[in-house]
Order: sequence, then C-alpha cells, then structure tokens
Amino acid sequence: QVQLVESGGGLVQAGGSLRLSCAASGVIFSIGTINWFRQAPGKQRELVAGFTGRGNANYADSVKGRFIVSRDNAKKTLYLQMNSLKPEDTAVYYCNMKFGASDYWGQGTQVTVSS
Repeated sequence: QVQLVESGGGLVQAGGSLRLSCAASGVIFSIGTINWFRQAPGKQRELVAGFTGRGNANYADSVKGRFIVSRDNAKKTLYLQMNSLKPEDTAVYYCNMKFGASDYWGQGTQVTVSS
C-alpha cells in the first residue's frame, strides 16, 4: 500500500522559512515523477516544484529562487525548503507521485504565511 505523508507545515511570518517533508512508503521511490503541489482557498491546485522521471528539478515561476526541492532516495523522502515566504504562498501543500497509470497523493500540510 502506497502512502505519502507530508509534514513540516505551520504558521510563519512573511520573509521566514519552512521545510516540508514527504515520506513515502510502499513504493519504489526512485522512479516516476514526484512533485509538490499547493492549493489555496478558492484556487486550483498548482504545481510548485518537483522532479521529472529523469530526475530533473523543475519549479513554478512564482517560487524560483526562493524554494529548493530535494530528495533522499535512501530515506524515500522528498523535501521542499521554502525561503523568503510571502502571504501568497499560503496554501495546503501536497506531495504527489506518478508512475505509469498510478497517481498517489498525500493528505497535505497547511502552510500559513502572515504579513
């Protein structure tokens, strides 16, 4: 059974930092794509950052230069270091893995940035 468990969210002031983690189990972590998405109230879920199937990192324009995505295949964990946070980064952040026809999501972790 595949499980993705996010952690590390919280309340932070604008300009602050948070580090999110996504721990995977029941899956071969090194294949497929793995990404962070976020969804703010009243908005569509959007891609934030992640890795392609070839292992290349990709970022949304809105977070380039502020967020850093990384992974530890041995620990089956995806990370998102978020720096210089802005109120518009407030959202529920989700971890997603796709390989073949399989598509898995975590339960999400809330990030709230106060101005």
